[in-house]
Amino acid sequence: MQGVIKSYDPGTGDGVVVCDTDRVEYDLAGDALAGSVFRMLRQGQRVIFDVDGEERATHLRLGSEVDMGTPGFPVDPQPV
Repeated sequence: MQGVIKSYDPGTGDGVVVCDTDRVEYDLAGDALAGSVFRMLRQGQRVIFDVDGEERATHLRLGSEVDMGTPGFPVDPQPV
């Protein structure tokens, strides 16, 4: 999914991302930035993310990681 960061607290790692397609808000999972190029997030930042079994945003990444085939990031065969 693709969305925008609504809020992020770098001290706690708590945050919310809003999905572009349906405007649903997802809390960030505790591991949302694990393995990502992100060290912190800013309000309004665009991201691509997955949703885990608990309906939390996880595996945040930049659009270019998918679109440009950055080494170490699999190419997503379906556009988001």
